[in-house]
Amino acid sequence: MTTQEQALKRTPLHDVHVALGAKMVPFAGFEMPVSYPEGISAEHKTVREGVGVFDVSHMGEFEITGTDRNAFVQRVTCNDVGALKPGQAQYSGILTKDGTFVDDCLVYRFEDKLMMVVNASNMQKDWEHIVAQKGGANVRLRDISDETALLAVQGPKAEALLGQLTNLGLAMIPYYHFAQGKVAGVQCFISRTGYTGEDGFELYCRAADAETLWHALVGAGRAEPVGLGARDTLRLEAGLPLYGNDIDDTTTPYEAGLAFIVKLEKGAPFTGLEALKRQKLEGVTRRLVGFTVTEPKTVARHGYPVFLDGTQVDIVRSGTVTPTVNAAIGTTYLPKESAKPGVKIEIDIRGKKVAAEVVKLPFVPHRAKK
Repeated sequence: MTTQEQALKRTPLHDVHVALGAKMVPFAGFEMPVSYPEGISAEHKTVREGVGVFDVSHMGEFEITGTDRNAFVQRVTCNDVGALKPGQAQYSGILTKDGTFVDDCLVYRFEDKLMMVVNASNMQKDWEHIVAQKGGANVRLRDISDETALLAVQGPKAEALLGQLTNLGLAMIPYYHFAQGKVAGVQCFISRTGYTGEDGFELYCRAADAETLWHALVGAGRAEPVGLGARDTLRLEAGLPLYGNDIDDTTTPYEAGLAFIVKLEKGAPFTGLEALKRQKLEGVTRRLVGFTVTEPKTVARHGYPVFLDGTQVDIVRSGTVTPTVNAAIGTTYLPKESAKPGVKIEIDIRGKKVAAEVVKLPFVPHRAKK
């Protein structure tokens, strides 16, 4: 076994994935299932038409308690924590002083604490960035990532499946809200956010209970297991950003089309505020757009150079062929005046310039219950 393999972490469901014949790959420091024997297209279709379950226990969770908890998270994120009532969640950003992304995150507000959910690849960086801003705040920060498991149950049949396993009124959990209770006898909190464009729920539980929950959800007549491969094609079709591709420490929420997560007037200064005020005043010079490759049997992948009028303007941020759109699609940043549907661009695919066209995001309409 190589040092790299030894260093890879495993989720509590690792052995279950291996037993199911999953193709395991290194991802964000974890050994994760990219697909199961049915394959990415079948798993993608399952989520669009039925219900699939993702093991996303590699995500990071930070718990914030103490009397200054709300004020502290206001300072380290750009959305308005003050707008949250207990039982609500919000999508937000952890930003640099330049207004660019350290990471994107979810913030959950409980009666007595807050929880931030961050990307696995950024866990250490995010933790250090947040701890560095603690100062004299009366807060206690705990990294609870290792003791927390997370399953995402996604698809039009998600509510019906979960409804058989819990007495919580799932229909009464609105979009970006959560409730606490038992699913298949396992104590969880259940949120309705999603990263696929479909309706669905996230189940957070103790790592020790993950296997019980998985077996209650996955199986004949219930949900299919879905790996990271289909998670990527689903979120790209839904026009949802992936850190490291569509957003990173060189891009701001305004450039990425995420202005709704920036609350300049929330009454509390936050890291990146001044830079974003300035950018809002001056206007962005570029925007994230979606595109389709117009040449058949050609796929634009992450990192390929993107040209506008013969000049390279960016690279492909996300790019693949996705099953529902049934075409090669992707994202890139274009100068603001060219960031509109119908604009023609070219992508250098292994030395050959291939035609593509800007289209409106998302590629597939969202069906999450609003």
